Amino acid sequence: MVTTQNTYADIFNALRQHAPALAQTTAAERIAKLKRLHNLLMSRRTDLQKAVYQDMQKPAEECDLTELFPVLASIRFATPRLAGWLKPKSVATPLPMLGTTSHILYEPKGTALIISPWNYPFNLSFDPLVSAIAAGNSVLLKPSELTPHCAELMQNIVNELFAPNEVQLIQGDAAVATELLKLPFNHIFFTGSPHIGKIVMRAAAENLSSITLELGGKSPAIVDETAQINDAAQKIAWGKYSNNGQTCIAPDYVLVHHSQEQALVDALKKHIAHFYGSNDAEQISSKSYGRIVNQHHFNRLLLLLQNAVNGGATISTGGTYNEDENFISPTVLQNLAPNDELLQQEIFGPILPIIAYKTIDEALSIINAQNKPLSLYIFTEKTQNADFIIENTTAGGTCVNNTLIHFFNHNLPFGGVNNSGIGKTHGFFGFEAFSNARGIVRQKIPLAATQLMYPPYSKREKTIIDLSIKYL
Repeated sequence: MVTTQNTYADIFNALRQHAPALAQTTAAERIAKLKRLHNLLMSRRTDLQKAVYQDMQKPAEECDLTELFPVLASIRFATPRLAGWLKPKSVATPLPMLGTTSHILYEPKGTALIISPWNYPFNLSFDPLVSAIAAGNSVLLKPSELTPHCAELMQNIVNELFAPNEVQLIQGDAAVATELLKLPFNHIFFTGSPHIGKIVMRAAAENLSSITLELGGKSPAIVDETAQINDAAQKIAWGKYSNNGQTCIAPDYVLVHHSQEQALVDALKKHIAHFYGSNDAEQISSKSYGRIVNQHHFNRLLLLLQNAVNGGATISTGGTYNEDENFISPTVLQNLAPNDELLQQEIFGPILPIIAYKTIDEALSIINAQNKPLSLYIFTEKTQNADFIIENTTAGGTCVNNTLIHFFNHNLPFGGVNNSGIGKTHGFFGFEAFSNARGIVRQKIPLAATQLMYPPYSKREKTIIDLSIKYL
């Protein structure tokens, strides 16, 4: 394991020195690397399942769906399109530039640092790595220390696939990340909390490194008076309690029209029972329900829950816990105080507050009083209602009548806005994040129109400039 700052600098310098050679690699060479990664991940599928179970007791099926599949899908999306992404993109020529042609060339930024989180350790490490490789960068990957079995397996995969001056993985805690952030990376891709995102952004500013920040926040779900309640409850329960609620795009709280509140709560109870069991014993022994990642986060969530109840909130279902296993049952809360901490900070756990509203303006005022969310979920049978909500809110991404699934469409940009993130990823947008869009103009004939406006400025030049300002 790397332990000294000098060693970090040595690793970074080796990656930086090799970056120009990687910039010259062809689409075919990059595709070959991505396919090797794809095939190795497929062959290590059981190992991935074991590692996430050891770290978080995540079910094997959930590992396949939320860790392995998104990375494989990212590779399968990029490989047939990469040659097209790398081709120069011609753009139109404005009239004052007659005699020229212009195009955009996507070139790698150079050497990238990827700092990944613990909640989806494989997905959120290897998915940005796919984009960085597709763009032609050298990469230093720093996974979370909170999922050590996953980090060790990723270390083995990286060492098996890549030369040390092409991709390196360094394990370690926050102190290691702090040292790495001092190095002049060309691009930093960070996934984590807004609080740490601010630290990363300040560090990047010291070297004027470009950044992508994939953060989080309070992603609301709106269930209006026309929504199909059973369908909405099923999808909200799946989106909320998958990965034990430790998902940056999980529904953080639900705003439901007051006429539908009790029906929604009853339907949530039904689907929770179907997914994970109808009582404490069934849920704690369920093979479909994971655990909180560590004691610290368990204690944080338990305190939030207890404070909410002490403040008058009602536990509609769940609320049980087992400290020895970092287990908190799927929980639904009603009647929270407006200033309750659960309504102020991202929950990142299996606790779902329900808030009744009377008018859509009331619901939107609650959403818009918060920082801009990473995701917004709308459940309605009226297109005009969905359109009104979209037009009067801002969010990184939005699903109508579903949750989470926008993450899986690589034709869409994924990312937040302001407090929930900076920059976009997935598909071409991930390739673009690790690329410099280089604008190129070629003068094709000796005479350039701009030459007619060179000094010394006489009546002729002034006339041409005046005409350009008015008409071109």
